[in-house]
Amino acid sequence: MTDTTGIERIRTSLLSLLPKRFRSDMPVVPVVRMSGAIGFSTPLKPGLTLASLARVLERAFTMRNARAVALAINSPGGSAAQSHLIFLRIRALAEEHKLPVIAFIEDVGASGGYMIACAADEIICDPSSIVGSIGVVAASFGFENLIGKIGVERRVHTSGEKKVMLDPFLPEKSEDVERLKAIQKEIHDRFIALVRERRGSKLDGRETALFTGEFWTGSRARELGLVDAVGELRGVLRERYGEKVRTPLIAERGWLSRRTPGVDGTMFEQLTNRSGFAEDIISALETRALWSRYGL
Repeated sequence: MTDTTGIERIRTSLLSLLPKRFRSDMPVVPVVRMSGAIGFSTPLKPGLTLASLARVLERAFTMRNARAVALAINSPGGSAAQSHLIFLRIRALAEEHKLPVIAFIEDVGASGGYMIACAADEIICDPSSIVGSIGVVAASFGFENLIGKIGVERRVHTSGEKKVMLDPFLPEKSEDVERLKAIQKEIHDRFIALVRERRGSKLDGRETALFTGEFWTGSRARELGLVDAVGELRGVLRERYGEKVRTPLIAERGWLSRRTPGVDGTMFEQLTNRSGFAEDIISALETRALWSRYGL
């Protein structure tokens, strides 16, 4: 007759000698950090894009012994297209690997950052997090009076009458603004439909400001049904999966992964590319403006 108790004791002793990452008895919840503006990039601070996150997400969802995937989100938003592409990739991987996804909003999960959070099955935030801003914005400058004062003449030649629509160096036309607003409404309607589909009956149907672009603290967002609970990543995961749960941070590997996305290649090449310097400054200012919109 086999002494099953003795065998189990030996097995437990052997398991304890293995490094944690090789132990099958320890639950794992990989963490993918998503921090920064979406789509906006500078040489020293690449923005969040599907290209920069695709391999990281793949590794997280295929990690051995994974019980769930956690998303640590800290983003004021940015590109609507990139936000949606990242959302779709997370949902596709979650359904393929049958793993629940938990989003943890840190300072900000607003606009496109909130869209990405909606890819999770559950959204958790800090009571002081900024959440919401379900809307679409376009911002620019008007330089036509300035260039006139300093004696600069704007010369643009196109083969399409709308090719320079809303050019900041030319006077704004009402028909161009109307066209832009129509595009914004189309994108906004898709955003609203996505939130309603993902949050469903959790949303406070009495609240008329949910989709006006307003934002709230995490505590108020919970009352409105935009998030499910307040809490922080480490504590929540330990409560759910036990004190021994492993929460490895999944990141790109090696020096090559630090390349800034784009046709210019490496960070050094972009820093030394004088022709793109002005664009980098503008991108940095736009990113700063996104964060400052939420008091950060």
